[in-house]
Amino acid sequence: MDTYLAEFLPRAVRGRYLAHAYTLGFVGVPVAALLGARLVAAHRLLGVDGWRWLLVAGALGAAFIQLMRRQLPESPRWLTVHGRHEEAERIVAGLEERVARETGGSLPSVPETETVPERRVPLAAMFRGDLRRRTVMWWIFQVLQTVGYYGFGALAPVVLTAKGHTVTESLLYAALSFCGYPLGSALSVPLIDRIERRTLIIASALAIAGCGLAFGFADATWAIVAFGFLLTVASNVFSNAFHVYQTEIFPTGLRSSAIGIAYSLSRLTSVVLPFVALPVLTDLGPAAVFTGSAALMLLLCANVAALGPRSTGRSLERI
Repeated sequence: MDTYLAEFLPRAVRGRYLAHAYTLGFVGVPVAALLGARLVAAHRLLGVDGWRWLLVAGALGAAFIQLMRRQLPESPRWLTVHGRHEEAERIVAGLEERVARETGGSLPSVPETETVPERRVPLAAMFRGDLRRRTVMWWIFQVLQTVGYYGFGALAPVVLTAKGHTVTESLLYAALSFCGYPLGSALSVPLIDRIERRTLIIASALAIAGCGLAFGFADATWAIVAFGFLLTVASNVFSNAFHVYQTEIFPTGLRSSAIGIAYSLSRLTSVVLPFVALPVLTDLGPAAVFTGSAALMLLLCANVAALGPRSTGRSLERI
């Protein structure tokens, strides 16, 4: 999805429009959490376990996506890379005609310096020249960001239970904290095209580390919910910034593959994470879990600052 949108959106609004899309999507996070808490508490609905209905809702959403995607045009950049120039031209011409019709005027010409031809790029190019530095940086980033971003969402109810709250209370407090996801995503909209992506990623990662430490050490209910909420706000400023950034640092011939490979490392880390974090939680407590998470987020900041290229406001070709 990141790749698809980035290949359509102009550089001046690329970050903002992607952030808008994610904001709408993240409204589903607290909704799912609140619905999950209600269904778990209800135990059974129409003779079926409550948690099963939550999975049914997700399946219906996936079916809806299959219907929606049929209305989407293919990326002209991708078509050009694969030699399907006539199809690409037809889609671009259709978009230009529609915009000219809606605005009532002719479109500005594109400077020649911006029109770099798209071409196939072998996968091995990820490990050559300047792309090698970007690939290494992004692999390290994806492993580390999983701990800070997904660690809280996955472990929050367990951490709250470890602090002495019941399962139902833990789900409710987690759901209230998760309200920060759509709000954080919305907060990123006015920031994402005004602040350099690297800077926004680093600043929000530091906020995640700080709020995580406060959450881990908090005992009062208000503090748990407040710092959990602030952590999720920071998390989605962070998430939107890096989702835009990853689409900008690889060429079209590699973009989706390079992002997908790096993201698979993130998913692999999320598989391992509970097997590392839960024993630490059991033996050393919530404070130790979030102290370790904060340390890894600091390492992430150093990685992006040292190896990440500048991208905000630049065309994909120039980056």
